[in-house]
Amino acid sequence: MGRRTNGQGLIRQRKDGRWEGRCVVGYDEKNLPITKNVLAKTKREVEEKLKALKETVQKTVVKTAADMPFGEYIDYWYRNFCELSIAATTRLKYENDIYKHIIPGIGKLPLAALKKSDLEKFYAEQMKSGNLDRNGVGDKKLSGAVIRSMHTRIKCALDQALKEGLVNRNEAIGCKLPPKKNKEIEVLSHEEIARLLIQAKEEGFYELILLGLATGMRRGELLGLKWDDINFTTGELSIRREYTTLGSDYIISTPKTKSSVRSVHLPQSVLNILGEYRKTVSSEWVFPSPLDTTHPRSPTSCRSRLSDMLERAECNHIPFHGLRHIFSTMALENGLDIKTLSAVLGHSSAETTISVYSHVTGEMERNAAKKMDDAFGTPKPADLPINGKNPDDRQTPESEPKPAEFTAKKSKKRKPGTGCISKVSKNTWQGKYTPRGKDGKREQYIVYAKSEEACERKLVEMIEKLKSNEITIA
Repeated sequence: MGRRTNGQGLIRQRKDGRWEGRCVVGYDEKNLPITKNVLAKTKREVEEKLKALKETVQKTVVKTAADMPFGEYIDYWYRNFCELSIAATTRLKYENDIYKHIIPGIGKLPLAALKKSDLEKFYAEQMKSGNLDRNGVGDKKLSGAVIRSMHTRIKCALDQALKEGLVNRNEAIGCKLPPKKNKEIEVLSHEEIARLLIQAKEEGFYELILLGLATGMRRGELLGLKWDDINFTTGELSIRREYTTLGSDYIISTPKTKSSVRSVHLPQSVLNILGEYRKTVSSEWVFPSPLDTTHPRSPTSCRSRLSDMLERAECNHIPFHGLRHIFSTMALENGLDIKTLSAVLGHSSAETTISVYSHVTGEMERNAAKKMDDAFGTPKPADLPINGKNPDDRQTPESEPKPAEFTAKKSKKRKPGTGCISKVSKNTWQGKYTPRGKDGKREQYIVYAKSEEACERKLVEMIEKLKSNEITIA
């Protein structure tokens, strides 16, 4: 779901392929929004229906008052000034802060009577036990990041109340908040990256992991790629959508910020690999689901599979977002300037990039200072002859023993599109393959053999024949 200006309504694509639009058509006596939904086959149709709906609806004036409960006011603020202008995934965060924590905690306090001390007491309680359920039992304590997020919602709501003349000052300004912790970004060594790619190739995830490392794209952006987004002539890759989670559902939406809609240029080596990979994919999606090629892979499965691959490749555990950090760190270490990197990553500003990768830029500055010191300072012990030998005779990284070649470990999970094998009797193995035909229905193909090895060979041969007949792989 893309970012839309306030009042335009919310548009999303449903799982069944249809487009759904929603807009606020009024407010009830409690200032709660009244919404209506429209459905259509295309996004353009939904937009037209929403426009027509808005034109037929008489605008309702929402009455606000200084003595209204803060819970009612922040709900009014969210419905009128936020909900329709933020992305779906962002909406979930707002609603979690407001309806799970803020309203249960301080929602009954009168708007104009809300004080800084009330807010600081509320934050302290949330840090200690989280929000209370109906039995008075607290959830696990909330992190400083969640507290600061809630504070931002409250501050923005009070800013609006100040504009409307309902309060004399914004009591959220100057509140004592938990300090912001700079989370250390974990990346993989060059050797670990090499092992991960080897393991990913074994498990059919090579192209996905490689593209993440080569571009720094977010997981949702990678999964939202279509082949039409890649220009194999110019090497330009357009990032125009993402595939993300919305609660328990998956949605296809436009990137959450304007700067996230961008183009990146692929290295020729990566472009060549994608060109070969394209020959094996029968879907408009670059990384289709192995269960339904009309949809991308699920973000959840990618996360869990990466975790498994890292373990089998004997690498430190990193989240999927860690691939983006690896790209950024290597780009900075190789001389890419902050402004360019910010554009490549789709950050809203270079300041965002600097704040996230300050540890890298700091290390770069220290290395630069060291180089200057080495150039103009006094000789260091390491620069002097060792045991009468010239320093040039010392072992260099190139001459150091190379690590043993890594061999990918076999996974219990089979590669997508390779079928499955099972033992059906004492001396009989069954190979099964169920691709989706041109009509969209699954067709089952079975082979039998007296050994697992023979069954595997027969299954591979059968799949190759089916592929040559242009049957869509599921």
